[in-house]
Amino acid sequence: MKAIVQDRYGSSDVLELRDIGTPSPGSGEVLIAVRGAAVDAGVWHLMSGRPYLLRLMGYGLRAPKVPVRGREVSGRVEAVGEGVSAFRAGDEVFGICEGSFAEYATARQDKLAHKPAGLPLEEAAALPISGLTALQALRDAGRVRPGHRVLVIGAAGGVGTLAVQLAKAFGAHVTGVCSTAKTELVRGLGADEVIDYTREEFADGTRHYDLVLDTAGNRSLSHLRRALTPRGTLVIIGGEGGGRWLGGMERILRAALLNPFVRHGLKGFMAVELQADLEVLGRYVEEGALSPAVQYTCPLAGAPEAIDRQHRGEARGKILITP
Repeated sequence: MKAIVQDRYGSSDVLELRDIGTPSPGSGEVLIAVRGAAVDAGVWHLMSGRPYLLRLMGYGLRAPKVPVRGREVSGRVEAVGEGVSAFRAGDEVFGICEGSFAEYATARQDKLAHKPAGLPLEEAAALPISGLTALQALRDAGRVRPGHRVLVIGAAGGVGTLAVQLAKAFGAHVTGVCSTAKTELVRGLGADEVIDYTREEFADGTRHYDLVLDTAGNRSLSHLRRALTPRGTLVIIGGEGGGRWLGGMERILRAALLNPFVRHGLKGFMAVELQADLEVLGRYVEEGALSPAVQYTCPLAGAPEAIDRQHRGEARGKILITP
């Protein structure tokens, strides 16, 4: 089968389209004929091996432990391993795996869900990681409630486009922050207000929010806190920039240290890969409250450029890879 493979860490130049062996499902796993794979922020980090903390977390010290890139996936179940009871051959699924930028991939059954009705199979790949992040950041970390004023920074990104829609589904008044070229997209997702950060400052002291979701990762805590109500909550989703060892995690650590001493809730956040929440996302799609914003699709050979575009912040919603 064909796959996007890397033997060493580095820029997108280390990625190669190769023919490799088709994997076999182990116990509790299924083999998926991939129909869609999506580019999330973590793909660049796994490709580059930065921040270095990532390597220490078990992804490989000197080279990637898993050479095939991609984690978000959708497709049809081709075969099932021993002990799999939730899926059978022919089922259409979406979820999380290791190595989705390929014609076939294996995934644990507890990290998959049935594709929601009415959603094209390829587009279902845009939901898993970005969707879980948006859902859990709002519901669990942010504890959003009807009537809350929510500010989504990076509202046109993969997480942001889903967070805007989910916050509206929770009954919040939603303001999205993005650049000029992306304002119509964010407005079309249902945002009540859109702030073009190139022309307007969202933390000018005149507007305050019960919950701020920062998916952009490049503003200081003091700056972000100016946009909060006196008891408001800031949720930092990942982070970019920073040093080579910790990267954007430095802001999350500072937030954790400062949190006990201020009235604001300052929370760093990383999603948990729960099958039950994949099913929740599917229900929101079937109810018409959630729809992936897909910028474009490209073949496997286009994956290196797609990763670069996502990392440069050029993507509007999600970029899909279709083997």
